Amino acid sequence: MTKEEAKKKIEKLSKELEEHNYKYYVLAQPSISDYDFDMMMKELIELEKKYPELISPDSPSQRVGGAVTKEFLAVKHDYPFLSLDNSYSREDLEDFDTRVRKGVAGDIEYVCELKYDGVAIGLKYERGSLVQAVTRGDGEQGDDVTTNVKTIRSIPLKLKGKEFPEKFEIRGEIFMPHKIFEQINKEREEVGDSAFANPRNSSAGTLKMQDSAEVAKRKLDCIMYVMYSKEQLFKSHYESLKEAKNWGFKVSDYIVKCKSLSEIFEFIDYWDEHRKKLAFDIDGVVIKVNSYDQQKVLGFTAKSPRWAISYKFKAESAATILEEITYQVGRTGAITPVANLKPVHLGGTTVKRASLHNADIIEKLDVRVGDTVFVEKGGEIIPKITGVDLKKRPEHSHKTKYISKCPECGTELVRGEEEAKHYCPNEWGCPPQIKGNMEHFTSRRAMNIDSLGSETIEMLYEKGFIKNIADIYELHKHKKELQEIERMGEKSVSNLLTGIEESRQVPFERVLYALGIRHVGETLAKKLARQLRDIDSIMEATEEQLTATNDIGEQVAKSIINYFSEKRNKELVERLKKYGLQFESNVEQAKQSTKLEGLTFVVSGVFTKFSRDDLKAAIEQNGGKVVGTVSGKTSYIIAGENMGPEKLKKAEKLNVKIIDENAFEKMIT
Repeated sequence: MTKEEAKKKIEKLSKELEEHNYKYYVLAQPSISDYDFDMMMKELIELEKKYPELISPDSPSQRVGGAVTKEFLAVKHDYPFLSLDNSYSREDLEDFDTRVRKGVAGDIEYVCELKYDGVAIGLKYERGSLVQAVTRGDGEQGDDVTTNVKTIRSIPLKLKGKEFPEKFEIRGEIFMPHKIFEQINKEREEVGDSAFANPRNSSAGTLKMQDSAEVAKRKLDCIMYVMYSKEQLFKSHYESLKEAKNWGFKVSDYIVKCKSLSEIFEFIDYWDEHRKKLAFDIDGVVIKVNSYDQQKVLGFTAKSPRWAISYKFKAESAATILEEITYQVGRTGAITPVANLKPVHLGGTTVKRASLHNADIIEKLDVRVGDTVFVEKGGEIIPKITGVDLKKRPEHSHKTKYISKCPECGTELVRGEEEAKHYCPNEWGCPPQIKGNMEHFTSRRAMNIDSLGSETIEMLYEKGFIKNIADIYELHKHKKELQEIERMGEKSVSNLLTGIEESRQVPFERVLYALGIRHVGETLAKKLARQLRDIDSIMEATEEQLTATNDIGEQVAKSIINYFSEKRNKELVERLKKYGLQFESNVEQAKQSTKLEGLTFVVSGVFTKFSRDDLKAAIEQNGGKVVGTVSGKTSYIIAGENMGPEKLKKAEKLNVKIIDENAFEKMIT
């Protein structure tokens, strides 16, 4: 076979395989046997192996997997992943309907859809081909999981027809069907592995597996539910989904248009009763205004659209016996009481434990060992106890007395005036805190030392190689001893030491986050690093200087000061400095100009040209200051669509000038 003949054959096989794939996974109407399909796929793969230069990124062979992803890169969303307001009662939906009808003129038509319980995904297409798949992440950015998503058979790699935008994004929910979930758990149990907790967690875990061939074996599915494009081709949401189905996307068959609340309630009641018959999990219903013009008029709040709402089904509940209360110690020293239960079947899984959160919850519920308790499983991974059946309480039960000493190290617990939890203050001598801090320090979003996971940390800690995070950078001195440890070996130790060496280049904001200072998460660490520039400035900062930094409140400022007032923490930082970690911001924040010097800005609303973070960065780079609240000292408010009403009211009262993003752009250009 010549190369030209091979090219034609590959194109023919690819087209036929995608058509059969569409019929099987989207339409559920297979036209050939599985054997014939597999033989065609085998022929395609063999041809592509012989002529690798003819492999297309959207070839059906990509669905088989095989590529390995070591790190999932963060990608900023073109359109923010906003969350929906939740409702739990008919009254909530009535209020929503009233707000919508006040906000727009004319008749209102709603679209009701099922609320899938899976993993949200955004798929970007260019000229009809899938180019990128990104998880929801924090709403502003997510992880690029394109290689793994290509293995999902219900997601088209190349679209059907030609009437689609040149560039667009479509979003949906990736999930694991019940049948596949049960099959995987059965296989795991047969080989002695623990069963997965539920389909949603299994889907999320599968999507982040490094080996795409393993992802392909899990047979994930995906249903699409919204489209974004700069070209407005449709007048309504319903019309866009109907057309997306023609392009080859899997769109739910369970979508209806409703004119009234009674029709919405009828849809909700039906699926609340029949949801267990579905092949996948749902946890509610989503209601959206259908007309795009009306959606535009209604707009958004800072976090969610005003034209959509989700109705959550009442969480499933079961009654069982509370056999014991144990206490867990987190990496920050926070104590979490856990109810150990007589196993009970709930929401498709066997529940043995439930969170009791803190001492106040135990007191409020008056929950006691031996009680028959009501366990609820809503959106939480760990179920919670919602009440006690007092009629079944044992005659000689004893009121639960919350522990006063750490269950791990025996240190007297403390509790701040405004704190919900008790804490063990022995951060330097309490094993779970020490190991937890090291796990946090080496995690992907912190120092990203991939080969130093929880099991390795546990082993190295128990053997005395590491007692704190600084000791990690002394491990190269023990190379020979490490190689003699069972299950380590020369290659494992080499990978470990390489990962540690590479972590010295991690930027300052992530090093700051990795230290594990209480209340200092990723976002605050970035802001501190950007505005105070180096670790010495942060260590020496007063409470006033810290609270002058954007979004740093009194509680966070005190936590930072308390951390660095501890001599051992300062010594730890000095050791880490000596080992070459980055303790100065290497992101050049030099001012582009001093045009905004002396001016203070508040940013509020949703913008089209810039993200809120982009605006804030531009203000600071031009010498201005960003604050979170409006006051008499505020120079300007940069207002986007749906600016916060309280900020607007206060601005008008204080006569603060309000500008839009275009006016701001002129100020700095």
